[in-house]
Amino acid sequence: MVVGAGPNGLAAAITLARAGRSVLVLEARPTVGGGTRSAALTLPGFVHDVCAAVMPLGRASPVFAEWPLAEHGLEWIEPPIALAHPLDDGSAALVHRSLEATAAGLGEDGDAYRRLLGPVARDWDTIVRELVGPLRVGAPLRHPVAVTRFGLQAVQPVTWLARRFRTPRARALLGGVAAHAFVPLQWPVTGAFAISLLGSAHAVGWPIPRGGAQHLADALASYLRSLGGEIQTDHEVTSLAALPPRRALLLDVTPRQVLRITGDRFGGLYRRQLRRFRYGPGVFKVDLALDAPIPWANPELAQAGTVHLGGALDELVRSERSVGRGRPSGRPFVMVAQPSAFDPTRAPQGRHVAWAYCHVPNGSRADLTNAVLAQLERFAPGIGSHVLGRSTMGPAAMERYNANYVGGDITGGLQDLRQLWTRPAIRPDPYSTPDPGIFICSASTPPGGGVHGLCGAHAAQSALRGVLA
Repeated sequence: MVVGAGPNGLAAAITLARAGRSVLVLEARPTVGGGTRSAALTLPGFVHDVCAAVMPLGRASPVFAEWPLAEHGLEWIEPPIALAHPLDDGSAALVHRSLEATAAGLGEDGDAYRRLLGPVARDWDTIVRELVGPLRVGAPLRHPVAVTRFGLQAVQPVTWLARRFRTPRARALLGGVAAHAFVPLQWPVTGAFAISLLGSAHAVGWPIPRGGAQHLADALASYLRSLGGEIQTDHEVTSLAALPPRRALLLDVTPRQVLRITGDRFGGLYRRQLRRFRYGPGVFKVDLALDAPIPWANPELAQAGTVHLGGALDELVRSERSVGRGRPSGRPFVMVAQPSAFDPTRAPQGRHVAWAYCHVPNGSRADLTNAVLAQLERFAPGIGSHVLGRSTMGPAAMERYNANYVGGDITGGLQDLRQLWTRPAIRPDPYSTPDPGIFICSASTPPGGGVHGLCGAHAAQSALRGVLA
């Protein structure tokens, strides 16, 4: 039995069903998807992604790649430019699928970019398979050179890695990608987010699902049903006592919900660790229905699926440091996606959708609408005159939408050096619990946040090695 039909819950269920086990998934909401749902948030006919929109880890995921999701309706669209990071002088760092094209666009920093990202892109499959699960203490590495080379750079703060670049464009590019970690950029391991996400852009691209994020969830659900798995929606689980008999229970929820559902089942050190689990910053999200494409000052940005707005590296550092200290930034770093530029199914003919969010302190009640729109106006003058409809969601609204988003944290918990690989508790098997029949399969387990299904797949394998063996 799996509680929660987000990407990890569905991945756990598929892994179990493929192993010949009977599976029932219980989902509290009317639809499957978790962080991969789509909805008409603004006006009829405008399809907005409620949380995830661009999915580099979706295509990079070894489990998603292994499954026949295309046969169940999933189609990836890869924008011509994966990522753009504009500066106030009108220039922009542009990340193409081609490493060489990206390096050429960075001018004098091109060689440094090749040296940093070339090995990551070349060794991408090896890195993903070695490092995207639990920390294997004492286990031999199958590819020690590639993994060690990656690790020595990944553990660094991105502010250190950025020193190898001379131009503001290259330094800002690295910092903006590292900001996906949701922690201050001067913290250790932020380098891992920068080089892994940039490496994925060259290895597999930063694609979007045609029709919206919901189509990934629907493809996973369809594949599960084809394997004989069952899904019940509108079925909220509040306690173990309300569940029918089962051999194993996998919970696609965070530690707070684990304790709520399991009641007094866990005690001692494990319970204390779950209670002390730290959640990260939240998000403030703005969705726009537009009567035209985003009017970027730099026209090259129109070809980018994702655009990072926040200026130079120093400004990014200040913004993320402010959030880390518990204060919303007056000039936040904003991530923008423009899926309708490449997928006409997202909006009526001639119309467009825009997706944008910034980081805020966990549980913040501040309204960042104007701050997000100001960053858009800064790099796309006149965008305000094209807005037909608008939807905003702060941390409280995000948590109402998905109980896993505690305080607006969409990554399943703080992703710092202390908690990245030991989430949710320090155990030889992080997916297991003191009850041999209960497992955790959410983003609160390794490898953490992102649309990849690996937390669920690893937890299912843990159950198959244990109580379901």
